[in-house]
Amino acid sequence: MIRLIFLFVVLGAGLFVGTQYAGQQGYILISIANKTIEMSVTTLVIFVIGALAALFALEFIVKKFFYMSFTTWNWFSIRKQRRSRRYTNQGIIKLLEGDWKQAEKKVTRWASHHDMPLLCYLVASEAANGMGDREKRDRYLEMAAKQENATLAVELTRAKQQISDGDYDKATQTLTTLQRQHPNNTIILNLLKQAYLQQKEWAPLLELLPKLVKAKRLTEQEAEKLTLTAQCGALESIASQKGTEGLLAHWNGLARKLKAEPALVNALIQQLIKRKADNEAFTLIKENLKKQATPELYALIPELNISDRYPAIVMLKDAVKKNDSNAEAHSALGQLYFREQEWKLAQEHLEKALSLRSSVSDYAYLADALQHQNMTHAAHDVTRKALSLLETN
Repeated sequence: MIRLIFLFVVLGAGLFVGTQYAGQQGYILISIANKTIEMSVTTLVIFVIGALAALFALEFIVKKFFYMSFTTWNWFSIRKQRRSRRYTNQGIIKLLEGDWKQAEKKVTRWASHHDMPLLCYLVASEAANGMGDREKRDRYLEMAAKQENATLAVELTRAKQQISDGDYDKATQTLTTLQRQHPNNTIILNLLKQAYLQQKEWAPLLELLPKLVKAKRLTEQEAEKLTLTAQCGALESIASQKGTEGLLAHWNGLARKLKAEPALVNALIQQLIKRKADNEAFTLIKENLKKQATPELYALIPELNISDRYPAIVMLKDAVKKNDSNAEAHSALGQLYFREQEWKLAQEHLEKALSLRSSVSDYAYLADALQHQNMTHAAHDVTRKALSLLETN
């Protein structure tokens, strides 16, 4: 448009000058080496205008040619890109359906023409992982890593695959590195939770749980349940590493709310019993039975290896006196009487416990108590009941 306006201006100026100097065309002589060119001013003006018009026309034709070439090339490129997207979409569906081979084939066929090859290589890697081809899986991940802005997506995919392989050490390393760069990424946090649980890394898991609750990846109830699991696991780890003293020191450092959890109290007592700290365990049982008389605590009493069983027997007799329907107290008392070779008393309390609920262990103790009283037939009947209970379970 500007060029056309320029030509019209030049033509207008030429016409104006031509009318002003009509009959006075002037004379122009151009001498180049041994050649001379003569023409009037009017001829020169016409020649210049014609040359400009020809130049503009040539420019237009060249641009039109290149534009058509670009349009044609762009059309083919867009066509390839659309086909690549279509194949990639089909490949993703195949991946979700579990057709790994077709998924890999479709996403890699036109990956070089896709506007986001990263997606193609990641899907191909997951497909290869599904087929169990680790070498091909890792090669696709390397190809994906070469794309722009690929680090997070590639490393998350790698971590998921490491977890699926059961390689939790490598997964933890991968995710820990990612977490430093993306501390609030919920996928990273959730994958770390899985890795920590499998590795029994209780301390970092406990640090992670509040973040998962804040990110709404865990409910408060789920977090509390996992906290108890982690704390019980931590008790076992500390007991194996630091012994009874370290275990009790750790317990004393816990919050009062945690120390009131029956599951955690039971875990502590079991660890003490394993390490032959039976007197400390018995003290804890007595203290906690005063606060909350749970069946699990009564069930732990017969496991204690204490030289003097009398205090435990007195405590259990008081418990069944207060509540004759306390099956676990009757069971524990019957087992203690059994160890004291008080066969009749053992029989009475074991039978009472079994009348309240079934227990293979109590049936076995009762059969032995009857056998010691030469009640062979009754002992056989009890044994048959125990066997039938085992078959039912």
